[in-house]
Amino acid sequence: MLWSGWGDPAQARELPEPVRGLLRDLLGVRAPQTPAATLESVRLPPVALAEPLLQALTEVVGAEHVLTGHEDRVRRTRGKSTPDLLRMRAGDGSDAPDAVVLAGSHDEVAELLRLCSRERIAVVPFGGGTSVVGGLAAAGDGFAGVVALDLRRLDRLRSVDAGSRVAEFEPGVRAPDAERLLAAHGLTLGHFPQSFEYATLGGFAAARSSGQASAGYGRFDDMVVGLTLAAPAGTLELGRAPKSAAGPDLRQLVLGSEGAFGVITSLRLRVRRAPAERRYEGWRFASFAEGTAAMRALAQDGPLPAVLRLSDETETLIGLSRPDTIGSTGSTGSNEPAGSAGSAGSGGPGVSGGCLLIAGYEGERVGARHAAASTVLARMGGQPLGAEPGESWKHGRFSAPYLRDSLLAAGATVETLETAGFWSNLPRLYDAVRLALLGALGSPLVMCHVSHVYDTGASLYFTVVTPQDEDPVAQWARAKAAVNTAIVEAGGTITHHHGVGRDHRDAYATEIGPLGTAVLRAVKAELDPAGILNPGALIPRD
Repeated sequence: MLWSGWGDPAQARELPEPVRGLLRDLLGVRAPQTPAATLESVRLPPVALAEPLLQALTEVVGAEHVLTGHEDRVRRTRGKSTPDLLRMRAGDGSDAPDAVVLAGSHDEVAELLRLCSRERIAVVPFGGGTSVVGGLAAAGDGFAGVVALDLRRLDRLRSVDAGSRVAEFEPGVRAPDAERLLAAHGLTLGHFPQSFEYATLGGFAAARSSGQASAGYGRFDDMVVGLTLAAPAGTLELGRAPKSAAGPDLRQLVLGSEGAFGVITSLRLRVRRAPAERRYEGWRFASFAEGTAAMRALAQDGPLPAVLRLSDETETLIGLSRPDTIGSTGSTGSNEPAGSAGSAGSGGPGVSGGCLLIAGYEGERVGARHAAASTVLARMGGQPLGAEPGESWKHGRFSAPYLRDSLLAAGATVETLETAGFWSNLPRLYDAVRLALLGALGSPLVMCHVSHVYDTGASLYFTVVTPQDEDPVAQWARAKAAVNTAIVEAGGTITHHHGVGRDHRDAYATEIGPLGTAVLRAVKAELDPAGILNPGALIPRD
């Protein structure tokens, strides 16, 4: 993973001049005045952990698995939100851990947590490093130091119960490796979030991840039937059956806990038969409201595709629903951005305006389900666009973060945020977020799509682009605070799938109220009495 950006450095690309020109003319974007820092020039604080403590860590995992080198620390500094990347591009490594520790078993994790609790060393569990909500920068004040507990050595598929269709994994398995290992058994998780190429299974569970095919396969927390948690106070083994009436489901305390209660060392996951067929296509709706009504009809009365997502008018026009085509030379032979009138980005050749809906079908009886869903979409006002828009989206489904890096380098602040609400409240929530962004940033480009649907409601996922001012980190902090307030006041949840981290912590406290906050603190005190696990994340402040 690129230390100051997203993904494979070989896939990074510079924006073509026509696109940079549009950014200058439409938004006033100007190139940054100072070049981005190199890895070697990132400023890190001295290692705070005393030598006896470093030696104690090596006695648990071995000297080769305790790392304090410059690059090792830089690569575990923060996550991949836009503020995280802006700080790294400025050479600010002030949140770097003092050491990186690679545990190789549950017992090693448990022993490390006991040691760190006893010696007051803060611990941040680290999987793929893809957090976008400030979930990987520990508040180290009052601790002897900060350790990034990298779980990459816990990378095995332990077992497959074919009869129950349950697979047991260690938490450090990356999503592509999980799919490869399951494919050998004819199985799949079906979990494909935008972070798929780099995120780990443990990270999915800790953040309640939701994949792009959630309509067909469910969220990741729906897939977890059992888990093992190592906490400073001991070990929790949870999940004896698919469902149980034996009291509250303690699995739900761990899912979404973001490493603040303990470290997941094993996951037992529901898996599915690998799909025999996949079919993706595009539809055009005249408005976001009409497209949303069609999605609601499918979500409530079926048949529901595995993938169902709708871009609003602005996102469709810009072409962000197909990010791999933006700024590239398309079939027109020009360098105009996808989404211009008549381009594929606006719904297909000869189609301009409106909203692009992507529908994807996977598994058995694809033809029958496609035909039935198409009848509903057409009845609700949809215009079929054929396979090309759907296949284009599928091809570029993991490309958007690379586009963000290119825009940051060009001088634009680009960030995403998401929420969810009941169907009846979605229009109010949509307007509230847009107005908050416009009020905080002036005249930004604001785009939105619906990408996760339920019987009772759906998510809204926003992307905003605005010129960087003299302090882009503070610029976005103001906008984010305004949006958080707007979401709470409009009755939405502060996050649908990005997680709480630090960015949403205070708004989360408002959402769950004082009693809910007290419950979280009580759980934290029982499992992690010294408060060493990811301090500053998830748990609202006193």
